[in-house]
Amino acid sequence: MSTTTVAPSTGVKSAGVQSPGIRFSGVLRSEWTKLRSVRSTIWSLGVAVFFLIGLGIVGCLVVESRYPNVRHDFHPLSQSLAGVNLAQFAVGVLGVLTITAEYSTGMIRSSMCAVPKRLPVLWAKALVFGAVTFAITLPAIVIVFLIGQSILSGHDLQVSLSTPGVVRSLFGAALFLTVMGLFGLGLGTIIRTTAGGISALVAIVFVIPPILQAILTTSLSNDINPYLPLSAGGSIWTINPDSNTLSPWAGFAVFCGYAAVSLAIGAVVLRKRDV
Repeated sequence: MSTTTVAPSTGVKSAGVQSPGIRFSGVLRSEWTKLRSVRSTIWSLGVAVFFLIGLGIVGCLVVESRYPNVRHDFHPLSQSLAGVNLAQFAVGVLGVLTITAEYSTGMIRSSMCAVPKRLPVLWAKALVFGAVTFAITLPAIVIVFLIGQSILSGHDLQVSLSTPGVVRSLFGAALFLTVMGLFGLGLGTIIRTTAGGISALVAIVFVIPPILQAILTTSLSNDINPYLPLSAGGSIWTINPDSNTLSPWAGFAVFCGYAAVSLAIGAVVLRKRDV
């Protein structure tokens, strides 16, 4: 007499096929848990907030102490937003770490086993990271604006939210930092190592532009410079952009293009290579 053995159902599909029980909302919750559970998130965003508020206040205090010996091209908002230039590095590094930390610990294998289609993991990371970064940096920017302008009001140097371009610059600074982090996330996905991702970010954003300016002719440099990441992205939060830069929203669109390309390439390589 023969018997038939039936393997128990585990609810797991064959490799490469995503279980119907996996929803994108669940992937989002998973990425939110991972992002808030690692110390690098707290430290990086904490440093970014420190730079935003601390340097903005210091900048306004310096101007206030030197009154009336201030430069003729001084603008009150530029002092309040002085910390954006350093905060962008902290946010960009966090973007890289958001995925490379999983590669360094091997957790990426668990993530891809849970979501075999892979790309939902990347999109969830981008959405969670972008939302958290914007939600934290925007209040910090508004706070330093209010404190900074109250400092400058002693000499009637302040601007208000009703001043043309101020609201756009405040929101633009938070948007700029968010997209900088997403650019770092894309680079981290492509390169997979923390050191490599941060090096690529620093090279593309901070190192290559001055090198191009040094080796190219002045006219060619002026033609290229508006389309480089910092120049393009910076136009959205600069209240009085230079005449040779793109308009605020056009420049921001170009900067978003850098982040979109890095994430698109990251998505392709994430699908094609072993984790």
